Amino acid sequence: MIEFKNITYRIAGRTLIDKSSVAIPEGHHVGLVGQNGTGKSTLFKLINKEIELDAGDIITNSGITIGVVKQDLKNDDTSLLDVVLEADTERTELLNEAESATDPDRISDIYTRLSDIHAYEAPSKASIILSGLGFSVADQSQPISNFSGGWKMRVALAAALFCEPDLLLLDEPTNHLDFEAIIWLEEYLVKYPKTYILISHDRETLNKTVNHVIHLDQLKLSMYTGNYDQFESTHAQKRMGHQALFEKQQAHKKKMMEFVNRFGAKASKAKQSQSRLKAIERMDMVDALISERSTSFKFPEPENIPSPIITIEKADVGYEIDKPVLKKVNLSITNDSRIALLGANGNGKSTLIKLISGKLKQLNGSIDKNKKLRVGYFAQHQTDELDIESTPFDTLRSIVRDYPDHKVRAILGKFGFDKGKSDTKVAELSGGEKSRLLFCLMSYDAPHIMLLDEPTNHLDIDARAALINALNNYNGCIIIVSHDPHLVEAVADELLLIKDGAVTSYNDDLIAYRKLIIDQRRDERAKEKKKKKSEKGEKKLKNDKLAIGLERDIKKLTMKLSEIESEMISPEAIKNSALMGKILEKHNKTQKDLEIKENKWLEEQNL
Repeated sequence: MIEFKNITYRIAGRTLIDKSSVAIPEGHHVGLVGQNGTGKSTLFKLINKEIELDAGDIITNSGITIGVVKQDLKNDDTSLLDVVLEADTERTELLNEAESATDPDRISDIYTRLSDIHAYEAPSKASIILSGLGFSVADQSQPISNFSGGWKMRVALAAALFCEPDLLLLDEPTNHLDFEAIIWLEEYLVKYPKTYILISHDRETLNKTVNHVIHLDQLKLSMYTGNYDQFESTHAQKRMGHQALFEKQQAHKKKMMEFVNRFGAKASKAKQSQSRLKAIERMDMVDALISERSTSFKFPEPENIPSPIITIEKADVGYEIDKPVLKKVNLSITNDSRIALLGANGNGKSTLIKLISGKLKQLNGSIDKNKKLRVGYFAQHQTDELDIESTPFDTLRSIVRDYPDHKVRAILGKFGFDKGKSDTKVAELSGGEKSRLLFCLMSYDAPHIMLLDEPTNHLDIDARAALINALNNYNGCIIIVSHDPHLVEAVADELLLIKDGAVTSYNDDLIAYRKLIIDQRRDERAKEKKKKKSEKGEKKLKNDKLAIGLERDIKKLTMKLSEIESEMISPEAIKNSALMGKILEKHNKTQKDLEIKENKWLEEQNL
C-alpha cells in the first residue's frame, strides 16, 4: 500500500526523520505514536505531498486515493449533509454532468457509474456518519456557518470518512469529540475496509482500533504488531529490565488497590471497584515505563477545610432565565471528592463546571460554598487566550506580583519548566507545554478543588500518565470532564451522568456506560432502518407505478418512430423535399421525446 524508503526530513536545521524505512501493507489499521514534537503530523504532510522529503522516497500503489480531514471547510449556507456529500467529487461531478448531458451513450455511462459507486445511497450513508458524530437529523439540514469551530471539525471528519479513501490519514480525530461520539468512531474504524494511519494520544482508542503501531522515536520509524498496549509492552522490554519494571508496576498497583480497599464494600462503588480490579489484572509494564519517560509535575497541597465544601440544592442552571440547561440540581461535594462527568456534548457538563467555579450563577435554587474555598479551573480553550508574546515566567509573575523571582521559578519548576523554558515565548511552546502552563496558573495558590474540562487534549500519552500521577497524589477535590476513559478510570471514584437536563449518580462503571451507549445507538439504527424500509416500500410502489407509465410511453414512442421511419423511405417522401423536411422534423422531435423518457426510466431504476 505505502512504503517509506530510507526517508529523511529536516526543518529549520533540525532533523525529524533520518534514513528511516517501513512499509504498510494494504488493509492495515496503523497507529502512529511518539512524543509531541517528533514529527508525526509532519509525516502526514509528507505522505500527502504538502511538503517535500530531503532524501528517500514514499512509494504508494498506483491510483490509490488518500484522504485527510480538511482544515479549511467552507463557511456559507451549504447544509452539513451537502458539505459531506460534496466531498465525494466524482459523485458530484457525475450528477452535475447528468443534468446537462445529451449524448445517450454518455448518459447511459453516467448512470451506470453512479450505480456502481452507490451514488443514490450516499445521502443515507452521509447522514449515518453525521449522526454518529453527534449531529441530529435537524442539524444536518442547517448551514455549516451556524456551527462553531469544534463542530465544523466533526463535519470535516465526517467528510473524510464518507469518501472512504484507500489510505485514510487521521490526526487526533477524537480531540473535538465527546465520549459518545468516540465510541461510535471506534466502532466505525474497526470495521473500516481499507487502510488508515491514526495519530492519537488516546491509548484506549488505539487499543480498540489499530492492529499495528508505528513508533516515531529517535528519528526512526519502527513497526510493531498489535495494539498500543502490546506495543508498549514490547517497547518496554527493549528499554528496561523486567525487575525494575516489576517494582514500579507494584507501586502503581498499590495505588489502585487503595481505591478498591476503600470503596469495595460500598454498594454504589462496587462496580467501579470491580473495574479497577480488572484494570489491575490487565496491567502490564506500560505505566511504569511511561512514568519514567514523562516530564512529571506536582500540584501543591491545599490546607484541609471542613466538608462539604460546596452544596447545591434544587438549582436551575443555564444562560436564559426561561431555558435552563440543567434543572433541580442537587449535589454535595466534599474536600476529597473525585468526580467525573459523563454525557454527550451539549447536555450541560461544562455548564455544571461553570456553576461550581462561580463563572455562572444559578437561575434559582441555592449554592453554598465554604468561605475559605479556593477553586482552580482548567478549560481547553484557555490555551488560545495566553499572551503568545509573553513567557511562562512573565505570565505567572503578572498574577503573583508580590512573589520573589525565585519562588515564581520554583512554582514553574514543579510543572517541568526549567529556566530556559520559563523564559521562552509562549508562541514557541508546544501544545502540551501550554497545557502544563495552564495547570501551573490554575493551581499556584493550592486550590481546594480543581475543575478540569478536557485537560488532556494537547497532552501526549506520556504526559497524560504524568497528569494521572499528579492528580492521584493531590489531596484536594477533583471534578473532571474528559473523553479519555483511561484518565477517568484512573482518577475518578464517582460518576455523574448529565442527561436530559438532570444530574444523576451513575453507579456502574465505564465499561457498562460504553455498552449502554452502544445499545442505544443500535436501537436508534434499528428504528431508523425500520423507518427507511417503510419509506422505501412506499417509494418503490410510487416508482413502480411511474416506471410502468414510462415503459408504456417508451413503447408508444418507439412504435411511432418506426412508423415515421417507414414514411421517410416512401416514394412520395423521396420525390417531395418539402414533405421529407416535415417528416424529418417530426422524426427529430419524436426521437428527442423518446430519449427523455428513456433517461427518466434509467434514473428511476437507479433510485
